[in-house]
Amino acid sequence: MFSHFPIKEDAEITLEANPDDLSEEYIRLLRELPFNRISMGIQSFDDGELKFLSRRHSARQAIRAVELCRQAGFENISIDLMYGLPGQIPGMWEKSLRQACDLDIQHISAYHLIYEKQTRLYALLQKGSVQPVTDEASTEMFSMLIDTLAQNGFEHYEISNFARNGKYSAHNTSYWKNEKYIGLGPSAHSYAIQSGKLLQETEKLTSAQKYNEFILTGLRTMWGVDLNLLKEVFGQELFDYCLQNARKFIREGLLVSKDNSLMLTREGIFISDGIMSELMRV
Repeated sequence: MFSHFPIKEDAEITLEANPDDLSEEYIRLLRELPFNRISMGIQSFDDGELKFLSRRHSARQAIRAVELCRQAGFENISIDLMYGLPGQIPGMWEKSLRQACDLDIQHISAYHLIYEKQTRLYALLQKGSVQPVTDEASTEMFSMLIDTLAQNGFEHYEISNFARNGKYSAHNTSYWKNEKYIGLGPSAHSYAIQSGKLLQETEKLTSAQKYNEFILTGLRTMWGVDLNLLKEVFGQELFDYCLQNARKFIREGLLVSKDNSLMLTREGIFISDGIMSELMRV
C-alpha cells in the first residue's frame, strides 16, 4: 500500500485481534509493522460470560494482552465490550466497566447483545434455553455505561463508542461524518478473481435513501446532523421535512438544535431508533 498510495505520517492504522492471539512475540512482531492502533475483542471481564460467549480467552488473558500491548509501545488501544447477556445483572456489567476503566486504554466500543438468526445464541433463545434481559435491565446497563465511562474521562462521541483524549476511531468517524473513503484488500469481499478482471459492485441510492443514511449516521454522533449541509445537499424540501418532524422531539427534550446542528440529548439517546425513524423519509 505504501508503495502505491501516499500515506499521511499520522495515519491511523488499526489491527483487530483477539486477546488470545496477542502473545508477547506476536506483539513484538507487530511493532515492526506500521500498525499504531490495536482493537481488541474482549467482550467481558467475567469468565462465566466469556465461556457463555464461547470466547477462547479468560479475563486474566485479556488484561495481560492489554498490558503487553502497552509495554510494547502501543499508545492507542481500543476494546470491545458486550452487555445485555442472558443472566447478566447490572453489578456484573459494572465490574467489567470498572476493569476496563482501570486499564490504560483510549477507546471502548460497547454493544448490546443481538440474537442474530442462524446463530447458536438464536437457537438457544428459540428453545427457551436462555432468556433475554428485560428492557429495564438493558436501560440500566446502558445508563451505567454512559455514566461510568464519563466519570473516567471517556467522551461519548457515538451511541456505542467512547474515547479518551480525542482518540476517536478515524475510519468509523469518517463514515459517520459522511466523508469519502475507499475499501481495499481481499477480505473486503469473499469473491475470487478468476477471469483476470477486477469485479465491482455498485449500489445506487435514491435521494431519499441518501437522506435517510445522512440522518442515521449524523444523529448517532455527538456532532449531530449538520443542518446547513443537509439543506445544501438535499434541498429545501427535505430540510423542511426534517425540521418539521424534529419539532416534537425538541419540545420533549429528546433533540436539541444547536450551532446549526441537530443532536440527540441524553434522554433522546435511549430511544434513538424511534427518533431516527420519525425523521426518515419513507
